[in-house]
Amino acid sequence: MAFVATCIEATARTLNTSYKTVFERMKHVKLIENFILPNYETLHSESRENIALNLIECLNAWEEKK
Repeated sequence: MAFVATCIEATARTLNTSYKTVFERMKHVKLIENFILPNYETLHSESRENIALNLIECLNAWEEKK
């Protein structure tokens, strides 16, 4: 779960918003359980900057579908 927290914090920092806001957005579209956790091996080998950018792209796309 430490990796998930790192993902949320990096994404929040990149978006210049609170980690609570990012967590709620991710929770709403089930990004943590359906993207971050299943792709842990791939994601954790990337830089925090790349992780944040990938998660923002994914989050925005998943929110558009809802």
